[in-house]
Amino acid sequence: MDKFTTLTGIAAPMPLVNIDTDMIIPKLFLKTIKRSGLGKNLFDEMRFDRDGNENPDFVLNQPAYRNAEIIVAGDNFGCGSSREHAPWALLDFGIRCVISTSFADIFFNNCFKNGILPVILPAEAVNYLMDDATNGANARITVDLESQVVTASDGKTFPFEVDAFKKHCLMNGLDDIGLSLEKVSAIDAYEERAKLQYPWV
Repeated sequence: MDKFTTLTGIAAPMPLVNIDTDMIIPKLFLKTIKRSGLGKNLFDEMRFDRDGNENPDFVLNQPAYRNAEIIVAGDNFGCGSSREHAPWALLDFGIRCVISTSFADIFFNNCFKNGILPVILPAEAVNYLMDDATNGANARITVDLESQVVTASDGKTFPFEVDAFKKHCLMNGLDDIGLSLEKVSAIDAYEERAKLQYPWV
C-alpha cells in the first residue's frame, strides 16, 4: 500500500455523528473482493438520488470538495458492520485521512491496514478543524504522521496520539502481506532447516 508520511489537502466537513459503514459503502456494492472501483459508490445514498443524479447539497458533490483527501467527521465514525469495503471505498475516492473524536474499533484498525490514517482529537480540536474545513479549497489542512500533528490552514496545531506499530506500518506502506515479506529471509531459512530436519514431509 502507499506510504503515509505528510498529507496537505482539502478537508471535507461532515459533522454527522454515527456515520456507519453502510452509509460509507451500502451493502449493494459489497459483491466485489477488489479494492478498486468502489470510490464511485462512496456515500452512495447521500451523494445520489434514486435516479442516479448527484445531490448538490452533499459535501463531496460540491465543487470545493470534489478533490478532498481528508474528512473531518462527527463522533463514532465507521460504526456498524465490520466491512473492509468501507476503507477501500474511501481510499479509492481519494480520502487518505479521517479526523474525528472517535471511531468504531474494527473500522479504525481496517483503516491502518489499507493506507488511511484515522486521527482522534478532542471535540474542541475537531470543531475547530470542522469550521476551518468549511472554507473549502481555500483552507488546506496538513496532517504530519511523523510529528503526529494536524495543522489548520491558519497555522494552529493539534497534536495526536498514534500506536507506534501502526505508525511504522503506515509510514512504510506495510499491510499484513508487506509485514510478512519483511521476514522473507527468516521464513526461507526456516523452510530450508525444516527440509533437512523433516525430509519425509
